[in-house]
Amino acid sequence: MSELQRPTLCCCRKVLTVPGKSCGEGGRSVAHCRLVDVASASNFHCFKLRHFHLDLHLNFAVKRMTGWQVLELTPIQSGVQSLILDSHPSLLIHSVDCKVPGASGAPDVFLSLTYRVEPFTDYGSSLNISLPATVVRPHRAFRVTIRYTTTDGPAIWWLDAELTCGQTRPLVFTQGHSVCNRSFFPCFDTPAIKSTYSATVRVPEGVTVLMSASRSAYSKQDRVFQFSMEHPVPAYLGSMHSHDHSVFAHRSRVWAEPCILKCAVSKLGGSVEHWLNVAEGLFGPYVWGRYDIVFLPPSFPIVAMENPCLTFIISSILESQEFLMIDVIHEIAHGWFGNAVTNATWEEMWLSEGLATYAQRRITTEAYGEDFTCLETVFRLDALHRQMRLLGDNNPVSKLQAKFEPGSPTEKAYIEKFIFSSVIAQDLLDFFLGFFPELKESSVAQREGLEFERWLNGCGPPLCEPDLSAGRTLTSPVQHLCDLWGADVHDTEVISTFDLSCWSTFQTVLFLDRLLDRSPLPPDVMGLLSSCYSALLDDMNAEVQIRWLQIVVRNSFYPDLPRVRSFLHKHTSRMYTVPLYEDLCGGVMKCFAVEVFYQTQGRLHPNLRRTLQQILFQSSGLNTSTAPPLLASPPSAPSSPTDPPGAIALRDVNVSA
Repeated sequence: MSELQRPTLCCCRKVLTVPGKSCGEGGRSVAHCRLVDVASASNFHCFKLRHFHLDLHLNFAVKRMTGWQVLELTPIQSGVQSLILDSHPSLLIHSVDCKVPGASGAPDVFLSLTYRVEPFTDYGSSLNISLPATVVRPHRAFRVTIRYTTTDGPAIWWLDAELTCGQTRPLVFTQGHSVCNRSFFPCFDTPAIKSTYSATVRVPEGVTVLMSASRSAYSKQDRVFQFSMEHPVPAYLGSMHSHDHSVFAHRSRVWAEPCILKCAVSKLGGSVEHWLNVAEGLFGPYVWGRYDIVFLPPSFPIVAMENPCLTFIISSILESQEFLMIDVIHEIAHGWFGNAVTNATWEEMWLSEGLATYAQRRITTEAYGEDFTCLETVFRLDALHRQMRLLGDNNPVSKLQAKFEPGSPTEKAYIEKFIFSSVIAQDLLDFFLGFFPELKESSVAQREGLEFERWLNGCGPPLCEPDLSAGRTLTSPVQHLCDLWGADVHDTEVISTFDLSCWSTFQTVLFLDRLLDRSPLPPDVMGLLSSCYSALLDDMNAEVQIRWLQIVVRNSFYPDLPRVRSFLHKHTSRMYTVPLYEDLCGGVMKCFAVEVFYQTQGRLHPNLRRTLQQILFQSSGLNTSTAPPLLASPPSAPSSPTDPPGAIALRDVNVSA
């Protein structure tokens, strides 16, 4: 098992913690060699997974799901003696059965199978099922039924009422990216394998369940929901959520708790359909039918997740119109890049996230102009360079990937060729050079700035950066104001002519990020900054406020500390709490951090509470077992591998491939 690497993040702030491994040096097509995914314990290369079905009963009282799973499999190799699936210690396996269709009209054969659960990694285990010779015959289908109960695995998030936005009723959701769904159901938990699926979900009175599925039905009498996904998807894109209020539009329904539903609908307006239309004009038909959006409570561990037909977005992002817009457009782009065509291993997550970011910027350029797209890209590039300074040029997570020029049909043809399949980097490069044979003949891969091997496997900053001069009208005022604050003598009269209330959110956060990069600042500068901006920033959204408060903390500016307290009392999402607590504990304000933590811990999700406990007490060399006792909380999972402590520091890194 290779060593886990430092996580990297995309626009939607997902964290990658487990690498995959493609075949051979330089990689070859999935079809040309046996793919290796070191994040999966399964023998997925031995079988064709045609379909799987879930039948689950939700029990909110004990926070468990109980039921069974049926997998329809066809062996593609001879001599296979076992079926190995990815699982998790939190899954309680009760029994495994098999159904083999009878030959030549004979009745079906039913068998009880032996199995064993073995350790694999800290994020999962393996379920090894013995297959009799009568079951395994090449290209003959059979079905395996696994009866099981979920407990406290990292994929399933049970929220008590006080952890929701409205604090009126509990809810549950699942988050499978990247290797968590093995704690939801046993599976080939690798993006290399795709299949259709269906589900039957039995619920208590008054509970509505959603799934990332293309079709759904509900029997009120039986309190049973039926779902089916007609297109093949990898295991990590299977998701579930309990909810009860929505507003319907043309092909997009918005789901949210009643207390935030009106705000969510008004923020999105009719924009979603417009963005979908722009994307279809660029990349071809949207194949998933519906594009519904669910706004989740602040406990949601990332900002957004591109589950097919059902995007998850954290409700905290509603404060910022521009960040909301970018996040939704990014998830829309995943409908083509990531969901329709998927990276075959997590080592090549850039094939989904990088191309989705590229597609996102194509969409924003069409919808809002090149200047806006350049502003957002400058903001992300600043974040990239900031992270590079922290990690160093030789850190392996800085490896970047191939660059593509806009304006050609290559993207539509790429989707058409690889739709509903998983690819590796060499597939994309071979396709690109095949589409432009003149580039292949001219050895384009050896041209400066286009060396594919260096993009794929070289460390350090990008070999080249895009021309962002089109955004100069938006970025120049930001840089001018930064220069004024960086001068030895501050011209307050000129500084006062810059009205941040008239700036866009991206301009303001770019300005604050650049001030943050210069911290610590002289005390007199901090005092002047506070007098100019503190009151103004109080009325702005959380993306702006957190950056100012990080400046306050990193400069130990005590007059504005009450603002930090108020912010942490209001915001309980990981994306806002972890960066501030890390900064507080990294300086001289740790006692203040502990005080605020004890005042707010009752409204924090248990996973986040544990993360903050680690930051507060282990940063001093103390074990959490020696720390003061916390509120009693029900048993829950360790921090999800998609959501490690400290990873949110990378939250804005997002540079187009």
